[in-house]
Amino acid sequence: MIIELRRGLVALAVFTVLCGFAYPLAVWGIGQIAFRGAAGGSLVRTGDRVAGSALIGQSFDQPRYFWGRPSAPGYDAMASGASNLGPTSAALDEAVRARLAVLLAAHPGATPADVPGELVTASGSGLDPHISPAGAAFQVERVAAARGLDPGRVRALVAEHTEGRTLGFLGEPRVNVLELNLALDTAS
Repeated sequence: MIIELRRGLVALAVFTVLCGFAYPLAVWGIGQIAFRGAAGGSLVRTGDRVAGSALIGQSFDQPRYFWGRPSAPGYDAMASGASNLGPTSAALDEAVRARLAVLLAAHPGATPADVPGELVTASGSGLDPHISPAGAAFQVERVAAARGLDPGRVRALVAEHTEGRTLGFLGEPRVNVLELNLALDTAS
């Protein structure tokens, strides 16, 4: 019985060291070497200041900035998630109508049909950092007017910050809102 207890304790110690320390340390080390930016949170910096993460959306509501997708949890990374409201939900309809009213007020002359759906509906995580090129194009005139920039220059910045499909065939083209807004701040 003592021999079996000793073997069990030795196995516990060995597996604790291997699975509790060595393996996590090896995975962390590989991540730091091979995927430095991603392992560190994909932080976006302006000078020596961290502006945010390229993977987590932020709230931009000033006319001089491009606006991202609405967020059900209020862009709180600790509360990531959707509203869980179904397509027949009166609360969802009310939220979409309110978001649409804000967008139409900020874009005189636009009609509800002009507004890309992503600008009035939250993503599944509530933290989507991207909008489609169409979502960015819809906002170009407002941003250009608010900053006193030529709309062509703003369109060029959108084009520069439009990412293609991953590996050429996965997903859709997209624009990272934080990175585009930081580029606008530099261009202004």
